[in-house]
Amino acid sequence: MDVIIERACGMDVHKDNITACIITPEGKEIETFSTKTVFLIQMIDWIKEHRCTHVAMESTSVYWKPIVNLLESEDIEFLVGNTTEFKMF
Repeated sequence: MDVIIERACGMDVHKDNITACIITPEGKEIETFSTKTVFLIQMIDWIKEHRCTHVAMESTSVYWKPIVNLLESEDIEFLVGNTTEFKMF
């Protein structure tokens, strides 16, 4: 199978925290961040340090909105969905 996206980040977004997993050719790294603005900025910096081009996040409420605003300002592609939209093969 061909790799389509080489550097990606997946997120599970909650009211008080975000668990993010970055997968790159170098490996996998998982971090948890608070949802306060200063920590969201740290999370975006962490994503940029790993040169991720795409972010997919799961959120069943509006907690994804501040993250999307920051990703858009950095020109990072994103996908927002809930568990009924993500299918495992």
